[in-house]
Amino acid sequence: MRITEHTLAQAWRRTAARSDLLHEAMLPPMGTSPEDYVPRADDPDGLFLVVDEDGTVRGHIGPYRELFATRDLDEALYFVAEDAVRGLAGHIAARAPGDGPVTALVTGQAQMLDRIDPAWGGRFRSGATGSTRTAQPCGGDPLEGLAWIAGEWRGQDPYTNLVFFRGEDVSAERIALLHGADPGQVAAGTRLSGLPGADGTGRDPWEIAWESLCYGKTGEWAFLMYHDTPPGVRADSEALSRLGVAEVVSLSACSAKAIYTFDYMRDGRRVDDDWGVLELIWYDRGRAPYYRGGELDFLNQAVRRAELDHPGLTGEFELYFHALETAFGLRLPRRDIQEGTVRAAQWARGER
Repeated sequence: MRITEHTLAQAWRRTAARSDLLHEAMLPPMGTSPEDYVPRADDPDGLFLVVDEDGTVRGHIGPYRELFATRDLDEALYFVAEDAVRGLAGHIAARAPGDGPVTALVTGQAQMLDRIDPAWGGRFRSGATGSTRTAQPCGGDPLEGLAWIAGEWRGQDPYTNLVFFRGEDVSAERIALLHGADPGQVAAGTRLSGLPGADGTGRDPWEIAWESLCYGKTGEWAFLMYHDTPPGVRADSEALSRLGVAEVVSLSACSAKAIYTFDYMRDGRRVDDDWGVLELIWYDRGRAPYYRGGELDFLNQAVRRAELDHPGLTGEFELYFHALETAFGLRLPRRDIQEGTVRAAQWARGER
């Protein structure tokens, strides 16, 4: 059956009538084009539905950010219910004792969707479109892998850019040289604490950091940490491919502008569902950050797993970084970085 605005409205009324949780939940505004979107004063980030002539239902936040597209009526109703219970769960959690809305929000959403339809509760827990399979719980400390660095990183500490590289026989040393590292210091295995002036006898640590990079390898991934590369240095996808790099995960922070970005390249192509470089501030606890059913849906699943496993982890960046660790296997050597034993190099030829 082709979905129309009328059939969708009727189906939602039947769904809402069967659940006490949805009795007062209104179907989001609808239109036939994203340009029909008008922000609501009471919910400026609320869901807007576009119903195409072919029966495709598209969920939007604003006229440009499409969250999902489906021609399945049950799936469309699920997305509407997911959005509705998120607002209700937030309202209830804000009045809950203990740690309040942050820790109770996502579990509250899951429990409400269970009451409406157990299959919908399972779908929410999985984080994936059309799936009720839930990954195994983490069972570990989320701050032991990558997430430990998230809080400091918001202030561009220790570096602005955290970049990871994976591929066949990937060499952290060769990648560091490609980015402009001093060949002599790379060959000597210089450590961060061994950089000129790092002993605290002269130069400002911030100045040293701006003139250097740190690098290494953890598991399958080589990593670089730096503020900016020297002028004229360009480590493009072709150059990285020649070094065997197939995947690149880039995270960047600009605390002055509150801009924090995630960028994933695979085989020289950005994986982004045509959204472009993605800002981490788009992640809002309890709402999947990426296009549902798209190329990055595996990150939606990892984020939901992190939310459910670690409700006490109140920092959204920490949750997101833990999800990256789950999805990609990214890690950073905490002790080496904190103690200055991570390998490091200044920029070659004194450009900085």
